[in-house]
Amino acid sequence: MRYSRFLLTALVCLSFVTAGAGAATPDIDVVSQARQDLLAALAKRPQDPVVAVIALNDGTETTDFLVPYGVLKRAGIGQVEAVAVDAGDVTLMPALRIVPDTTLAAFDARHPRGADIVIVPAMHVDDDPRVLRWLQRQAANGALIVGICSGAKVLSQAGLLREKRFTGHWYDRDDLRKANPTARYVPDVRYLYDDGIVTTTGVSASLPLSLALVEGIAGQERAADVAHSLGVTDWSARHASAGFRLDASRLWTVASHWLAFWRHETLAIPVSDGVDDVSLALVSDAWSRTWRSEAIATHEGTRTVTMASGLRLVPQTDTSVTPARTIALASHTSATANFTAALTDIAQRYGRSTRDIVALSLEYPDGLR
Repeated sequence: MRYSRFLLTALVCLSFVTAGAGAATPDIDVVSQARQDLLAALAKRPQDPVVAVIALNDGTETTDFLVPYGVLKRAGIGQVEAVAVDAGDVTLMPALRIVPDTTLAAFDARHPRGADIVIVPAMHVDDDPRVLRWLQRQAANGALIVGICSGAKVLSQAGLLREKRFTGHWYDRDDLRKANPTARYVPDVRYLYDDGIVTTTGVSASLPLSLALVEGIAGQERAADVAHSLGVTDWSARHASAGFRLDASRLWTVASHWLAFWRHETLAIPVSDGVDDVSLALVSDAWSRTWRSEAIATHEGTRTVTMASGLRLVPQTDTSVTPARTIALASHTSATANFTAALTDIAQRYGRSTRDIVALSLEYPDGLR
């Protein structure tokens, strides 16, 4: 499975783990201010911004990357580009593979003044010097830099969190604090702006953050229309951070699934042209975080499939892999409905404790859709 670092670190820390605390009530003033700060920053950006969603070719988080790209494309705002470090395909983790729109070098040649907004997903390697130098240049040129989930670690490596307020995935909090002693971690917000830098909590924060970007660029009405199409009713910054932590029960679920490798399954998601990026990202990501299964996109025929956003997906073509089950994305329903249906199916197939691990990994707050 793809999360051995998470497991091994957790095993080392087992003796220090306590049961998950109950969710505290977020400070309404802090939550409201976080939203207003981001909207105010976006109001100063061009109405037709150049948006770069950056990817490391050999490992970039699936939902962190595809959701903001897909949502901004759906909203029809700005010049949104999927920018890879090198030429060639991008392997997303824990699932999927895509063909980027361009490379860092080609993007720079077309946009010598830089991007207006740069979106930084979690990356398999968070200290690639090419990425760090590029982000430093973009920030120096005035770009709004958005680190989604563990993308905050990339921003940290680039020195962009110094003396900033920040948030991040629950698993990264202590590391980010230690690496940035002059910065201040802020709990209970899904996204947070400070002086040109935006950070978010875990993977599932990509959806409310993306809608906040739409609202700040194109207005509340456009954001509401896109949110309705996605099945989202709340894209505020509110979040209860305290409940997200490993306890002994959750750790046992992860360890038992990881060790029972003979029970691991490959699951197929059939795709065709027009498949919704957001639904595919959320569902494949969820199933690939069970520690029991890996989801692959399958298609017969052409090498690539063009998703709803226009981005090209590279389906699995290895005929030696026999999926244990086919997962169909419902085209008539919203991305949120597809995602929650996947969580329900995960609980039915592997048990509620596995569903809980998936929600924990995604930092998904049930009931805050």
